[in-house]
Amino acid sequence: MAGGASHHRPFLPDDGERPMSEASHPYAGLWVTDDGRIRHELLPNGRYVEARGSRERAYEGRYEVRGDHIDYWDDTGFTADGDFIDGVLHHAGMVLRRR
Repeated sequence: MAGGASHHRPFLPDDGERPMSEASHPYAGLWVTDDGRIRHELLPNGRYVEARGSRERAYEGRYEVRGDHIDYWDDTGFTADGDFIDGVLHHAGMVLRRR
């Protein structure tokens, strides 16, 4: 990072599972609510961009997938998580489908 800054990752307990390789997991891509209002783009480099309505970059940060579980760390410090169940992302009371 510029200016010699380092990227600090939050502590995650070692449960014996390792995050899936950012490029190899099957969930990278665009996930959208049925009404199109919320859109999560899971980039293959472990970053995400969330659009809300007309705000194309409402939230940005990093994510990790472990099995069928996803953890998000927004660049502002907000955290969230979700689960992929039968090809559908369940996140914060929302249902997002791959587009």
